[in-house]
Amino acid sequence: MRDLASCLSQSGVQVARPSSSSAKTMVQCAYQARLRGKSCRVTVTWSKAAMGQALAVAIHDSSGRFLCKTEIKPWLFSKRKGSKSMEVDGGTLDVLWDLSSAKFVGGPEPLEGYYVALIFDLEAVLVLGDMYHKVSSNALPSDAVMIARKEHTYGKKVYCTKARFSDIDQHHNITIECDTSGTKDPSLEIRVGKKRVLQVKRLAWKFRGNQTFYVDGLPVEVLWDVHDWLFGSSNGCAVFLFQSGRSMQKFLSRPSSQDEKERQVGRFGFTLILHAWKVE
Repeated sequence: MRDLASCLSQSGVQVARPSSSSAKTMVQCAYQARLRGKSCRVTVTWSKAAMGQALAVAIHDSSGRFLCKTEIKPWLFSKRKGSKSMEVDGGTLDVLWDLSSAKFVGGPEPLEGYYVALIFDLEAVLVLGDMYHKVSSNALPSDAVMIARKEHTYGKKVYCTKARFSDIDQHHNITIECDTSGTKDPSLEIRVGKKRVLQVKRLAWKFRGNQTFYVDGLPVEVLWDVHDWLFGSSNGCAVFLFQSGRSMQKFLSRPSSQDEKERQVGRFGFTLILHAWKVE
């Protein structure tokens, strides 16, 4: 059986478990993009604290070398619209955002009515949101693809999220159900859409594990760790990791030329890390 912590650490993903207070405030997404014609990774972190909303953007090249980072602090979010510029490899990267009409539903990441754009020499490195047409029609379109996402969800026994397991795939509803209160023999069930893809009985003995299922012919491996649900505090956190295609370690280490081949057939791997917090 694969170990969840070692899998995450090999993938270069932070494995430290946040406290329940900090867990409620962050969604982090990683994108495969291009900067000056070369492959790069863009990490976007949405967060919410007592002072308000915040956004951080970091860029690394295909070898993992840090290129730049910028943060939009809560007091800048009070303007709801703005821009920042930073130097990258002798050029200027502009970060533009407009959240004046953004809709938030229970989390730090907006659902619609906004845009965040990274523009380098009229090239769109990354565009998020549904309102980018308000910026300019001169910038070339972005072909960035989300490759990883880390988020938090809350519930008593049912936890829901969405995932797109490849860049040509549709978004799928993921439902995790586990009732640990007053149950002598709790079980774990995971559904993708209406299809049950995983059922774990005798969960007290199998609180950590992994299994592979298929979504539209694409293999997806899920690793789970529900120890804290069963043996931890009343508001314990379970961790689930979904990986499609290949491991993130292989994805990050393959050459850029392979990126182009897989972009054409739409078979990027995707990793979802879900922290599921039990609410009493």
